[in-house]
Amino acid sequence: MNYYHESVLLKETINMLNVKNNGVYIDGTIGGAGHAVEILKMLGRDGTLIGIDKDKDAIEASKNRLSDIESNAKIILRNCSYTMMKDVCFENKIEQVDGIILDIGVSSHQLDLPERGFSYQEDAKLDMRMDQSQKLTAEIIVNEFNEKEIAQILRNYGEEKWASRIAHFIAEQRKRKRITTTFELVNIIKDAIPASQRRTGPHPAKRSFQALRIAVNNELEELKNGINAAVPLLKHKGRLCIITFHSLEDRIVKKEFLRIAGSNSYMATNKNYMVKVESDECSRLPEALIITKKPVIPSEEEKEANPRSKSAKLRVLEKL
Repeated sequence: MNYYHESVLLKETINMLNVKNNGVYIDGTIGGAGHAVEILKMLGRDGTLIGIDKDKDAIEASKNRLSDIESNAKIILRNCSYTMMKDVCFENKIEQVDGIILDIGVSSHQLDLPERGFSYQEDAKLDMRMDQSQKLTAEIIVNEFNEKEIAQILRNYGEEKWASRIAHFIAEQRKRKRITTTFELVNIIKDAIPASQRRTGPHPAKRSFQALRIAVNNELEELKNGINAAVPLLKHKGRLCIITFHSLEDRIVKKEFLRIAGSNSYMATNKNYMVKVESDECSRLPEALIITKKPVIPSEEEKEANPRSKSAKLRVLEKL
């Protein structure tokens, strides 16, 4: 299977990772191995690359792509959630790593493959599972969750202002017939949103589909858990690089990074670190340093070449 995914902020992420020849690195969302390939090229015979993904297709695709790279580094691939990275390291007698990448959200391949049910532009079964072995699907949420629960999902995960109205239209439609396809859901959403509100802005189903995908895959909770699993694994000066694609994800990363870095303010320089104490509350050193005062965003050239990169943000944390 041709697993296509165009890696966003590729050069910026690899540069931030500070790859060492003999280092150990985790790509927790390996996808089509875009970032992993660049890491592998920089590793020597004593280096290790660990690739993790919930999607079986991604693991198979990355295995094939990495096999084309001439390298003596050790490669470990696992089909699981990145929240399990500690277990994967433990299984392989690895105590700490030099860097971790998490590229959050749905891949180009998943969006472009109609049968996965992620896209509102292709008619397919309502699925949206990244891990196709799990039971919960978008179809189950839409047909079996109560109206209030659906409205909360659309509001909390999609920031959809018409959440209650859409949920009501869904509840009424499923009384007549079970909602099983993406286009059936798209039509319900279009009917629920007043025509005057559909004339401008993004596709009317965009926010609802995002919300359902996040709920199906428990993405926001996984992101929090993933950050908390990653930081203890990092060696001194090891880096955690996280790419997000919408405000909910970025908010979580920013908040968790600030919590881990403590209440003090830190400024990185090329040669050393200058520490400015803004309060007397903390008597202990923080666990990590925030490298990116502001998130790194794609260049105008990248945005033009890959429209899906427009909302991407990269934040980086370094272990102290």
